[in-house]
Amino acid sequence: MARKSGKTGAPKTPRARTGNRGAGATKGPKPAAAPAAAERIASALEAIAAAMSAATKTDNGVALTQADAFVWHPEGRLVPVPRVSRVDLGLLKGIDRMRDILIENTERFAKGLPANNALLWGARGMGKSSLVKAAHASVNAQAGGRLKLIEIHREDIESLPGLMEQLRSSDFRFIVFCDDLSFDGNDASYKSLKAVLEGGIEGRPDNVILYATSNRRHLLARDMIENERSTAINPGEAVEEKVSLSDRFGLWLGFHRCSQDEYLAMVRGYCAHFGIRLDDAELEREALEWATTRGSRSGRVAWQFTQELAGRLGVHLTK
Repeated sequence: MARKSGKTGAPKTPRARTGNRGAGATKGPKPAAAPAAAERIASALEAIAAAMSAATKTDNGVALTQADAFVWHPEGRLVPVPRVSRVDLGLLKGIDRMRDILIENTERFAKGLPANNALLWGARGMGKSSLVKAAHASVNAQAGGRLKLIEIHREDIESLPGLMEQLRSSDFRFIVFCDDLSFDGNDASYKSLKAVLEGGIEGRPDNVILYATSNRRHLLARDMIENERSTAINPGEAVEEKVSLSDRFGLWLGFHRCSQDEYLAMVRGYCAHFGIRLDDAELEREALEWATTRGSRSGRVAWQFTQELAGRLGVHLTK
């Protein structure tokens, strides 16, 4: 009886357990495999998202998709500009040649083709900075938003290498814009600009181009150049170093004072665009009188007269 109970009890129990384990072995991995696959998919998606985020964010975490334009701050921040103050390209009169050259240069750059840094210099109020902003808007519309405009203030030029470092690895293309660029006194920050334009080991990133406006062709005050000449051991070399800054802009666009006909064309263009109605003879008389009181004719003076006229006639200006 002891032998019989050993035969019936001992072998059966292990078999039943082994069978249960076998059944569990075939069914168990299925629910475990699904979470593993889901985890792998989630990890892959996170890696893709991280790569995309790295391509569209700067070092300070600003997403470059937030806006088409930014302002650079020297502590390393890019601040998005939701709405750029700009004039429509079609409203810029009397600068057709400069407009066409800058647009063509910007289009080549946006397509990844070779293009030059540009210096827009000359008379005040003739639309230099307006042209840069309008050209960016026009070309960026064709480029699908891949062309960004970054403004750097004159006093922050020394931080320009840091900005270049942030932009170098981005998939976007950038116009770095400095308005009213010039150097006075003992200011040595121009050396940072020279290094970025055509110097240094790394050089200017392929996805960055520099556009600057200035009232001076050589960016430096005459007394600054004369001071260098008088104090240097070799005056010729000192002056050559200062003047060479402008030479590093491959594209020079000169803006000169407009004629009376060009000034009136600007005024008429603004009035037509914003729906300001006034007899043409009266418009011409008032526009010329306004320019006389200002002592100059320019696009800026034409715009100021348009604002005065619109306010007087109760017309809202929306750009």
